[in-house]
Amino acid sequence: MACRRQHNLEVRIVRIFNTCGPRMRRRDGRAVPTFIKQTLRGEPLAVHGTGTQTRSLCYVDDLIEGFYRLILSGQTGPMNLGNPEEIAIGDLATTIRDIAGSPSEVVMVDRPVDDPEMRRPDIELARRVLGWEPTVPLRDSLTRTIDWARTAWRSEVGPADDRP
Repeated sequence: MACRRQHNLEVRIVRIFNTCGPRMRRRDGRAVPTFIKQTLRGEPLAVHGTGTQTRSLCYVDDLIEGFYRLILSGQTGPMNLGNPEEIAIGDLATTIRDIAGSPSEVVMVDRPVDDPEMRRPDIELARRVLGWEPTVPLRDSLTRTIDWARTAWRSEVGPADDRP
């Protein structure tokens, strides 16, 4: 907003919530790539705490569509873009394991102090102003992401080793 005011620039502000899809970095520490990496290696899936904390995941194609609509809308924002449907972290781990067809077991580990209980965007403004909401169901999003990771990470997800 400072650049807009000082330089009279057109800007758009988007609040991006959890996103999944191709090109996720294997080592970024987020739940989806971590669980995918662990399940493709046949390692236990480490779920923090009781696994009841929730996240919401938006497929990257849906997110890009939201960006595009915001750009064309002339609205400045901020605009929340994400999927308001939540899934418990424990359920996310087992869903990823099941989609991948892995025998990995889910194990509970200590929960970090800064781990939020819930991450769920309010996308009502995006629905009203942009006519936007996510269209790719979670299971499809995860299937596409896992399929991509199997190929992209092939040389990196062999037997468990010390690679992060």
